[in-house]
Amino acid sequence: MHFFNLIRYSLCRLEFTGFLWRNWVVLSLLTLGFASSSHVRSADAIDWQEADQFWSVQAPQATTRPKVKLESWPRQTIDFHVLSTMEAQGLHPAPEASRSTLLRRLYYDLTGLPPTFEEMQGFIHDTAPDAYEQRVDRLLESPRFGERMASMWLNLARYAEDQAHQVGSDTKHFYPNAYHYRRWVIDAFNRDLAYPDFIKLQLAGDLYEDTSHDDLVATGFIGLGPKYYNRGRLDVKAEEWADQVDTVMRTFQGLTVGCARCHDHKFDPITMEDYYGVAGVFASTDLVNVAYDKPADQVSEEDMKAHRFTAHIVKDGKVEDLHVFERGNVDQKGEVVPRRFISWLSQGDPEAFDTRESGRRELAEEIASPDNPLTARVYVNRIWALYFGKGLVPTLSNFGALGEKPSHPELLDDLAVRFLHQGGSTKRLVREIVLSATYRQDSLAEKDSVLRDPDNRWLTRMSRRRMGVEMWRDSLLAVAGTLQQKGGASLELDDPNNVRRTVYARISRLKLNDLLIQMDYPDANVHAASRSSTTTPLQKLFAMNSPFMMNQSDALLKRLDLQQSEQDLILQLYQEVFARSPDDSERALAGAFLAASPDGAADEKRLGMLAQALMISNEMLYLD
Repeated sequence: MHFFNLIRYSLCRLEFTGFLWRNWVVLSLLTLGFASSSHVRSADAIDWQEADQFWSVQAPQATTRPKVKLESWPRQTIDFHVLSTMEAQGLHPAPEASRSTLLRRLYYDLTGLPPTFEEMQGFIHDTAPDAYEQRVDRLLESPRFGERMASMWLNLARYAEDQAHQVGSDTKHFYPNAYHYRRWVIDAFNRDLAYPDFIKLQLAGDLYEDTSHDDLVATGFIGLGPKYYNRGRLDVKAEEWADQVDTVMRTFQGLTVGCARCHDHKFDPITMEDYYGVAGVFASTDLVNVAYDKPADQVSEEDMKAHRFTAHIVKDGKVEDLHVFERGNVDQKGEVVPRRFISWLSQGDPEAFDTRESGRRELAEEIASPDNPLTARVYVNRIWALYFGKGLVPTLSNFGALGEKPSHPELLDDLAVRFLHQGGSTKRLVREIVLSATYRQDSLAEKDSVLRDPDNRWLTRMSRRRMGVEMWRDSLLAVAGTLQQKGGASLELDDPNNVRRTVYARISRLKLNDLLIQMDYPDANVHAASRSSTTTPLQKLFAMNSPFMMNQSDALLKRLDLQQSEQDLILQLYQEVFARSPDDSERALAGAFLAASPDGAADEKRLGMLAQALMISNEMLYLD
């Protein structure tokens, strides 16, 4: 491979996470003398007929229900597809999970919070044939559902409230009122906003005449992105446009269009012209702070500078088409490219966007169109991953050549088609998933199934999942009885008075909170399709020694009736923490621990240590 092509190949696969790194690469190439040669266009060399045969850009097709041998197992259309594939591999599903396991899974997946012991007992003893369906519908209508879903979406939108850089005390590019966008996202999921509208409002809500005042903050999806110093310079602007192109196209289309910034995409039929056609849309868009909480005529210019009563959104600026920047170098301008959509997803040559607007409205319409082959596929795959731990396409934000192919392509297509036909309802999609026999499987399966399907690719069981930091921290607050159901402006996680849900914590690009870092919360500088799952000593050290944990175990202790017997204390502890009673071995172990206190009685200190031990156990960290 030619040396420069090798460098380009490497760059295409990198996740660019900062202005300095990008410029270091460009400077290095310039120094080596490789960036001076003219770019050879490859659009004419692309075999578009072959490109259109790629699986992810073909229109999703509705499929007939597959035939299965175990006809008694399926509960939803989903199950016929899963079981058909499973049987083709010579495998069979795991048994259904116990009612207690199932309800716990359901509560966490739909609300991010645990059920109480009373809720658990009520379900276990509910003999109604539709008892499970009733719980599903009740949880979908809970305001906690939107908070749970927002934790996923905010990572895609690289939500944050400051910047990755600060000179002295200069915070003019920070976003103290970012929480308005977060509130909008939570509300959009709770009111089950149709997904096409969810897209349009976030990309171009300000350009639609019927957009309500509350919906205007939706463009924070773009408006809360990174801002750099010296924003008047072209090379700095180009960095901001690159972030916007990358975030929008990965989130909604599952494509790495940003790879075509410096050269035609090495693996997908996406050209530099495609990149700059989309980048021109954002070059014609300004990130602004506008009066929001008060009428504009009541907000003073001091107020505006301090971001009081403001929201951080976007508006159309001077409309301009961009030159292709050869090798990504703004000083080497090639031809001008009209603002437009990418060729690969267009019928014929993509049409230039209207010269009277930025093009955000037309970009939103192209993405939200029911004829777009990627939009519904990408979204239903994200929702699937949320409830099964892995997508039908494991590479959630890459449906291109470097992404993985779907494990169940017919199921993915069928979900996408029905999602569109049902009006883009997220709640209907979620309801079908959690009512399925596939979702209700136990996480324990026969040894043969585990050996033959070790990665659970064929969904022969429910995957055991580690909770994200939001679920884990919120659970601790819930069982301690300190959780405060309140939104509004963000609080620091380190604030001892912050007992609100973790989704309402302040998120920093400059210095992410230590707890969030320890528990694998992603870097807020870039779009994050998924989270890593690491196990480190710091996680357990925090759980054992942090003031937060001490406060929660103390709060739990105050909920106990200390006048009752030792065995009743153990029983209450287990019911408060795990929403279940202890088994005989757990009773004996806990009793032996309490009896080991210096005076031989269950003193409060020893009881507090037991409470903390239960709260930091794996049962509070993993979901079966």
